[in-house]
Amino acid sequence: MIKQNLAIILLSSIALTACAKPTSNPSQNAQTPTTKANLSAEQQKQLQQLLEKTKKNLILVKGGNFMMGDFGPEHSTDKRPYAGGDSSPLHKVTLDDFHLSATKATYADFDVYTDVTGQKKVGKFNEDSIEERISTAAAGINWQQARDYCQWLGQQLNLKMDLPTEAQWEYAARNRGQYVLFATDNGKIDIGRNIWSFEQRQDIQDRTKVYKNISTLQQFPPSPLGFYDMLTDNYEWMLDWYDPEYYSKSPEKNPQGPATGILKVVRSSAPDDGQNMHMGGNGLTIQRHAIHPVEDPERAKSKIVQKYNLDLNQNNSVRCAANP
Repeated sequence: MIKQNLAIILLSSIALTACAKPTSNPSQNAQTPTTKANLSAEQQKQLQQLLEKTKKNLILVKGGNFMMGDFGPEHSTDKRPYAGGDSSPLHKVTLDDFHLSATKATYADFDVYTDVTGQKKVGKFNEDSIEERISTAAAGINWQQARDYCQWLGQQLNLKMDLPTEAQWEYAARNRGQYVLFATDNGKIDIGRNIWSFEQRQDIQDRTKVYKNISTLQQFPPSPLGFYDMLTDNYEWMLDWYDPEYYSKSPEKNPQGPATGILKVVRSSAPDDGQNMHMGGNGLTIQRHAIHPVEDPERAKSKIVQKYNLDLNQNNSVRCAANP
């Protein structure tokens, strides 16, 4: 386990972004998996429980106008950017009403989904990683798995479900576009009360016997709109392809991101504690990240990744949206 921890620490130093061309491009129009016929009584029960949970978790976000992006130059005391770079320029966005799940999807949710659709379970199952696959933790998945899951749920519920756009996600994280930096109950980081302390993370590790930060969900108060864990505990896949210059040409009405690309946008952040997030500036509501939608070819070649069979999507998850 010590070797594995060292491997994870070393791997985390590799940048999130990548310039490598993907070995396979996820399709925006891939066929959604279908539910098997003749489910057992237990499968039917689990499916119904998942669908009821999904409906209960959907929160209506009333549409409106907001200024998307880094609002530091206009609203910070020193008029400097909070994040800068690809989070600028600040630009007006108008969104229709939509629903967004209160929580990220868990491994338990995905196990029901893959079982009733006849797919292999998500995640890796070697002895070094199976301990980290806790049923109530956010599921580690790639972009296509995330989108397939949301669209399948939509089929079951007769809703137009998909991945959220990054405009929808930021609007919700900022309490319908308010000038909020952290998607917590009060817009701030109060270590130990609304975000993990180092000691709380250590306690979870001791109790689960998993000696890394696991994406343990719903441990702290939700945002004012009712959303949990938008600050941390796994990146969340967005529908959008990534373009660092997109904000300068984004349409105002319901932007969907570029038509094509190499990387996909993720929001939120990997499991961490408040001390590190304060120091690193991670988890801002305006912060964009871009990663390979399948598995970064360059990172996959790493000797550490290959030696320990590390799951490069372990910290990537999904929170589904439902559109009108």
